[in-house]
Formats: sequence, C-alpha cells, structure tokens
Amino acid sequence: MTTERPFGRALCAMVTPFTPDGGLDLDEAAGLAARLVGEGCDGLVLNGTTGESPTTSDAEKSALVRAVREAVGPGVPVLTGIGTADTRHTAELARAAEEAGADGLLVVTPYYSRPPQAAVEAHFLKVADATGLPVMVYDIPGRTGTRVEPATMRRLAEHPRIVAVKDCSYDLLTAARLIAETGLAYYSGCEELNLPLYAVGGAGYVSTVANVVPRELRAILDAFDAGDTAEATRLNARVLPLAELMMDAGLPGTVTAKALLGGVLREPLQPADRVAVDGLRAAYEALVQAESVVVV
Repeated sequence: MTTERPFGRALCAMVTPFTPDGGLDLDEAAGLAARLVGEGCDGLVLNGTTGESPTTSDAEKSALVRAVREAVGPGVPVLTGIGTADTRHTAELARAAEEAGADGLLVVTPYYSRPPQAAVEAHFLKVADATGLPVMVYDIPGRTGTRVEPATMRRLAEHPRIVAVKDCSYDLLTAARLIAETGLAYYSGCEELNLPLYAVGGAGYVSTVANVVPRELRAILDAFDAGDTAEATRLNARVLPLAELMMDAGLPGTVTAKALLGGVLREPLQPADRVAVDGLRAAYEALVQAESVVVV
C-alpha cells in the first residue's frame, strides 16, 4: 500500500448546512466539521457535489472554508471543490480558496462541454499553476461526461502539485495500474469501492456516507492496516446496506445524508420522501446498534 497520503486516509465530503431560509449556516458547519474530525475523519472536503457547490456562490464557498478552517484548526487537511466548466473561473476560485485557508483543491473535469483530452489536460495544468496548493483531480465521468483518460492522468502526475485523485471512474484495474505507475494518491469516491481500492494501494476515501457514520468507515481501514483483512471485510459488509441506500437508491447522496442528519437543501434538490427516510433510518439504526466498533 502506498504511504503517500497527502490528505490522510479517511476524508469526509461534507454537506453544507443551510439555515431554514436557505442561507449559509456557518455556525452549524463549524460544529459539524468539529464533530466529524472528533469521530475519526482525517480531513474534510468542502464545496463538492455533496456540499451542493452548484448552488453556492463564490463568496459562500470562501466563507465556508474560513469557518471550517477555524473550527478544526491548522492540523486537519481542509480541501475545497473549485471545479467549474470554465478554466478561468476555476483558477479564480483556486486563488480564493488559497486566500481562505484551504490546504488543497478538488478539481473536477470540465463538464457539459465535453472537451477533448488535450483540453482536459490544459485545464488541470492551468488550475494547478494558479496557486501553490496541491490538487486532487476529480475523475467522475458519469457526471461530467468526460473521463480523464489514463494517458492524460500519467502526464498530469508529472506536475509537482497534482498529487491525488478522487476516483469515481468505476475502473479498478486502471486505478491500480495508475497507482503503481504514477505514485498518485488515489482516494475512492465510490463507497462500494472504498475497501477494494485501498487493498490495491489506494490512499483512502472521500466519502459522503462519512457524514453519518465516520467511525464505522474509518474502522474498516484501521482493521485492514492492522493486517486483519477478515475483520475489514466484515466491517465493510456491515456498512454496505446503508451505503447502498444512501448512494445507489435513486437519490443524490446530499439528499440522503441530510435526511439522516437533518438539514435544508437548496433547489433543485428536494427532501427525501417519508418512505425513503424511514428506510434510511432503519438501515442506520441497524448499523450503529449491531455491535460497537473499536477504532484501532
């Protein structure tokens, strides 16, 4: 397993709390961030898909980084999503994130316009050159319409500040090859692949489900690192029913996470209905009550 974990192992893709009237709730965000770190998260990723970044302003994104940075202190990695479909705007957000105190940048492939690979590469390089912060490439072709192809990823890995990947490609074979060939720190962005990717050399995960059960997810990695693969497998199997309901049951992870945490969504997202909420709560209670989880 790679020892290069620039942002730790267990990262939470944190939801963005809003007030009842839809404003940014910085006090709630600070409290949530502190709780997540206290319950086992090594770092936090703000302003991503789970953080409803398409509906927050540039100023709100920076304000959230500042509030969380203050809440968790300087020792906890705080990354922020800055991805847009516009390279110039993305570079502007990168500079704003650096000024706000972020430790790293989550940069998604430009979406909708479906640029060719040469343009994808140029986009990431220009953003990486915009600040002194390390970059985590977010490869999620199911949402963006464009994959970061392996040859492109190999070239990006040569940039000194492109250090990590949030992998939602669902291509474990290619991920394993690129880990070995490039030294990039691969973080699983797909809950069902957290353990498999870790087992082939991944650095850890960036998890939506960690908003709800951070200790239970971290315990899987702890067991694997302790050499107890059977225990890691058992713990992973216990988490999967909740993870499936949260991430693969027809609702966005933001919606299901806030259904369990309580919280306001910004449109176009809508709250989960009663049937979905009841199912989520039943799965959550079954997980946390099954047995105590000891973090190694």
